[in-house]
Amino acid sequence: MRGVPSLISDIRKSVFREVAKMAYSGEDYSNAIDIPYSIVPGDRPLHRESIFLERAIAGERVRLAMGLPLRPVDQRHLVTEGMDQAAIAEKYYEPPLINIIPYACHACPTNQYRVTENCQNCLAASCQKVCPKGAVSFVNGKSHIDPEKCIRCGKCANACAYHAIIHLERPCQAACGMDAIGQDAQGRAVIDQDKCVACGQCLVSCPFGAIADKSQIYQVVRSIVSGEEVIAIAAPSVARQFGKDVTMAHFDAAMKKLGFRQMVEVAIGADICAVQEAKDFVEKVPAEQPFMATSCCPAWHAMVTKLFPEQAPYISMTLTPMVFTARMVKQNHPHAKVVFVGPCSAKKLEAIRENIRSDVDFVLTYEELKGMFEAKEVDFKSIVPTENPNEGSAAGRGFAVAGGVAKAVVEIINQTYPDVDVKVANAEGLRNCRKLMLLAKAGKYNGYLLEGMGCPGGCIAGAGTILSLDQAVKAVAASQSLAAKKSSLESSYRDLGEKLE
Repeated sequence: MRGVPSLISDIRKSVFREVAKMAYSGEDYSNAIDIPYSIVPGDRPLHRESIFLERAIAGERVRLAMGLPLRPVDQRHLVTEGMDQAAIAEKYYEPPLINIIPYACHACPTNQYRVTENCQNCLAASCQKVCPKGAVSFVNGKSHIDPEKCIRCGKCANACAYHAIIHLERPCQAACGMDAIGQDAQGRAVIDQDKCVACGQCLVSCPFGAIADKSQIYQVVRSIVSGEEVIAIAAPSVARQFGKDVTMAHFDAAMKKLGFRQMVEVAIGADICAVQEAKDFVEKVPAEQPFMATSCCPAWHAMVTKLFPEQAPYISMTLTPMVFTARMVKQNHPHAKVVFVGPCSAKKLEAIRENIRSDVDFVLTYEELKGMFEAKEVDFKSIVPTENPNEGSAAGRGFAVAGGVAKAVVEIINQTYPDVDVKVANAEGLRNCRKLMLLAKAGKYNGYLLEGMGCPGGCIAGAGTILSLDQAVKAVAASQSLAAKKSSLESSYRDLGEKLE
């Protein structure tokens, strides 16, 4: 659970810190073989039955943090195998991005109903009465569910006055809005990569830390150390991710301590995107298409493409804020490496598309970036803020929160095209996004602007965030209040859309 410190978040942080430290030091990558021993020190396990198992899992996490694939379980391979391929700046993500470490998976129960100690052996016996298959009986004075007869309808749980019957669901499976998670012969979770859209919700939902995504943290640091011009572009959801008193000016100064030459707000690209999507909507709905969907969330975009191919052309062709910002940076710094810093694992897949690779060189999540800050021992309390230009508007910064994209677009339409009637429907979380698209496909949202966010709450709930959802909502609101410009129409970059596309 994001915002709640745990052993899982500590391990992830340790892996990113140690990989970043190795990259900054200039040490040979073969030293990665020692990282599992620094993460899991001593001779006793921290939480699993064996210290050797813990180190094996840590070794796989190190490989994923360097952008490498998991090692086959049934073959002998060194932790460092293939790292020569990762030690290059041109190393791109290779599918699969989201990975399940098999021997870290707990093989959790899937869709089961169980009777707890709360059972009171009551006279009503409602759980038995409502069961359509006779699966519930009394055994030793307690209700008992026969798993062979149970059809998992849940009627017994709903009927119990003492809430003594619970529904057990595999957390990663429940969190996956694409139904992409199944199980192998041993009951361990597996991902159907044809269905997966890399939203990362399974990653943050696994209570055993068995799921991890690949990273480019090593490649980013090596690019910085080698003297290349590396420029960071930071998503609007960055607000207060690294401390409640950390403003964009503080964050800008901290990024320079890591070796980034410059930091640019992606809220600028969001402003450009809002202007372009407003224009698209007015021109195309309903003249060319029945409705228009926003383009910003890559998980939402991939979901529509996979499950609703006939409606996919109705997604705005406008570039995402990440790409607009990256292209703007590359125009002024053609030889620079651009690093998108954001909340989202799905952005990693967006960045490796053929038409985007030349614009966005690397993608880092806030979790990964925090590892870099710790590797360099950056103390935010002693940071002297820079003269940050504060160029992103309040509307652009609002893209981070569910409903924010549509709000910015509608605001522009109302101001620029006052005669156009625009209705909005939005959904957050891929299951709800699927329901939204089913209704749109049926013609229920003709004339609408549809906003879909793959993560419940929007980008602030992405898999790579640090704050809890409640904290992040307040952080974005505070960031918006500090913006010098309120509407995307006030942005100095508002007319760059067509030049950058």
